[in-house]
Amino acid sequence: MTEHDQSDRQARPPTDPRTSWATWTTQSVISGPGGVTTTEVGPISGDLTVHTTWADGEARLTVQYTGALDWYTVSGSPVTAADEGTARAIHQAMVNGVKTGRGAVAPPPAPGG
Repeated sequence: MTEHDQSDRQARPPTDPRTSWATWTTQSVISGPGGVTTTEVGPISGDLTVHTTWADGEARLTVQYTGALDWYTVSGSPVTAADEGTARAIHQAMVNGVKTGRGAVAPPPAPGG
């Protein structure tokens, strides 16, 4: 790459969590005994769908019976997530928590995040 090529490149500004968003959905997660705890109806279990929305610096976790219309807020949601990668990790931790069951709740925020 020549010096000219480098000067024509425009730097991308850092991602601002206040203006960025992302979502992840994992369907047909079979919950472990005790399922996941929701704020609206308490524990639910069975074939569940986990959904996470990352916006405004937080991960908002919801769950539903797969194929149903109603969504429920996971107890402990929202969770602070400074960036998209952290929010994705929170989603995966929630999926793993649902698989384990035992009244799973939202995972704690990452240290510093």
